[in-house]
Parts: sequence; structure tokens; C-alpha cells
Amino acid sequence: GRSPPPLAALCHALRLERGRRAGLLFPLERLARGLAPGADTARFRLFQPGVEELRRAEELFRAGPRHPISYVSSAVRMDHVPPAALPEVCFIGRSNVGKSSLIRALFSLSPEVEVRVSKTPGHTKKMNFFKVGKCFTLVDMPGYGYRAPQDFVEMVEAYLQERRNLKRTFLLVDGVVGLQKTDHIGIEMLEEFGIPYVMVLTKIDRASKGLLLKNVLETQEFVKEKTQGCFPQLFLVSSLEFSGVHLLRGFIAHVTGNLPAVEAR
Repeated sequence: GRSPPPLAALCHALRLERGRRAGLLFPLERLARGLAPGADTARFRLFQPGVEELRRAEELFRAGPRHPISYVSSAVRMDHVPPAALPEVCFIGRSNVGKSSLIRALFSLSPEVEVRVSKTPGHTKKMNFFKVGKCFTLVDMPGYGYRAPQDFVEMVEAYLQERRNLKRTFLLVDGVVGLQKTDHIGIEMLEEFGIPYVMVLTKIDRASKGLLLKNVLETQEFVKEKTQGCFPQLFLVSSLEFSGVHLLRGFIAHVTGNLPAVEAR
């Protein structure tokens, strides 16, 4: 099988020099240093686990004989989805936001897990379910907007309304361009159904520090003023450089009840 990229593993990340390590593990916190002195940064660190918690979370994403991680099935209708036996998280976002790439980065320590990443936007046409041992299920949802499947709204609305074991939805936003009109499709659905969710800014390696900070502050302001169900802290990720991936694994572990010791609202 393929070998995981070095920075996918926490032990390699911890060997980096201090500044680079901070940027990899807590990219939002490092970005906050660009703010004016005295700026309110409380929402930058609501979820800030220590190394030991990150290590425990990482083990969930590492497959083993007693902890298999596998693609389970795909579904286009709710009567085709796997039983709701485990805590579940789902990833949604507009087409080409980097959803499948991020899921592949999360599972990079288990290269045998097949997460298809297409160069063609809108390739994910079904809900794809991945089972992580006996701990949780992760769902890759179809992208909305450009090239979304015809029955997208029907499929996703039904899932969000009916899936009782859904613990958190991760709504992905392109970190280079910030919130777009298309992103409101997902936001409005989640707000309407009262589904707790988190915003994840992707592709942060492609944005300059200034642009990224601008998009972060604008998105944070939107979350504060216009949303009810969104977690106040944003998560920043690069699937290419693994920035923020370790922290996101920690948050997934936390919201699925597999990392109860970390404080987060």
C-alpha cells in the first residue's frame, strides 16, 4: 500500500521547529498574530486540545486489526443508507471546495481507505459512508451548486432531517475566496433544520496570509451575526500541507464522544 505523507502523523509534525509546528497544528491561532494588539481572539481558541488529546484522536484515524476503517456504502436515498448505529459526522460544501481531498487527508494514516478524489468538480453524486471502527461514521455528501446532482436538495434535506445519530455537520468553504452565494444553500438548510455545524475553510495553502485573515474575519463576523447553529470557531485546513488536519481530527473525535476530556461548546 501507499505510505502516508510524513506530516500526516503527529509525531513528525512535533519535530518541526516551533513556528512551523504552531502553523501546522493551530493555523487559526498563528494567523491571529496578524491582528491589531488588543483584538478579541477568544473565538480563535474555543477548541484547543493538548498534544495528548491530538494523539488520542489520531489513533482513531489509524486503522488496525481491531479497529478497521473502511468505505461502507453509497446511497442516493434514505432507505439505502447504513443503519444509524454509530455517532456520525458529515461533510458538505459546494462542488470543488476540496471535500473529498480533505477526507482523504483525514484518513491519510490508513492509505488502504479508498476516498476517490476527482479533478472534475461535482464528481461526488451520492452520500458515501465510511465506518471508523466502532467509534463513528463519516459521510461525504454530494457537492452543491455547480454540477450538483439533480436530486441534491431532496437527498441532503432528507438526510439532515432524518439522521438522528448525526452529531455535527462540517460545512466547507473555500479559504481563497471566502463565503460565496452558493455557500448559503448549505447554511440555510442547516439553520432551517437546527443542525449544529462547523465551518471549515479549505485550501489555505493557496491564500496569502493577508487574504486568508480577511476571509477569516469576514466569515467569523457572519457566523456571529447571522447564524444560530454554527460553532463560533472556524477551522482552517490545507489537505496538501496537512495544516489544521490534526486539529480537525481532534474535533471530530470530540463531537462523536471519543475525546470527552477536551473543553468545547
